[in-house]
Amino acid sequence: MALTIPFHMCNPYLRCMYRIDEEVRSILDTFQGMMDAGLSASRAWREPIAPVIDHTNLRPEAAEPDIRRLCEEAGQHGFASVCVYPCFVPLCAELLADAAPAVCTVVGFPHGASTSSTKAAETRLAVEAGAREIDMVLRIGALKEGRLQVVFDDIRAVTDAAHSAHPDTIVKVILETCLLDTEQKISACLLARDAGAHFVKTSTGFSTGGATAADVRLMALAVGGRLRVKASGGIRTRADALLMLGHGADRLGSSASVVIIEP
Repeated sequence: MALTIPFHMCNPYLRCMYRIDEEVRSILDTFQGMMDAGLSASRAWREPIAPVIDHTNLRPEAAEPDIRRLCEEAGQHGFASVCVYPCFVPLCAELLADAAPAVCTVVGFPHGASTSSTKAAETRLAVEAGAREIDMVLRIGALKEGRLQVVFDDIRAVTDAAHSAHPDTIVKVILETCLLDTEQKISACLLARDAGAHFVKTSTGFSTGGATAADVRLMALAVGGRLRVKASGGIRTRADALLMLGHGADRLGSSASVVIIEP
């Protein structure tokens, strides 16, 4: 009797997508059970908050004095990084050359609709200029259409460019969770994981919503400790920060960082 092999098992890409589909269903079931039981904090945050904050200024009107002040505050308070537009990376790299905060920049920001080659070039140039963390926006429209290979290849183009320019570069993938349903959020996390990213990130802060505790918990569940989670968008108070950290965020992005760490 001949053995019939399902078509998806014969094609490497379809095999990958089939496995992701199976993972999505499993994670979705687990998350639904958590929501049915009532979402509660998964941990109590007892560490200082400053070292996990990306001190951010992505306002379109940001000027050099604003960025100089951002770097000064980052060094003074010990934030994880400054997150700025690519045009400010050389200045930040110079100002923070002897300081702990890293230089983080954004790629394909804020809509993720640049071509993959453009994102890769943007990444390479930023890393060569001194950025050590890249926050990229994935192809949101492609994800919503179910074109998972396009999303994977887009992320992979950035991770490859980042690591070829400097092997220690950290890549964070912005999902823009307010535009996605639960299954799409899980799929995005799994694609970021498989494409070599280090973090998944909730939001740009430029769309219809920001980070939520439920999304942070879902993303932490989806990546299962293999990637870290960055919550960003609408985090303006210490209570906001503690809420996100309590539900599984490992990093926070905020322009209100100084307010957050004040006692």
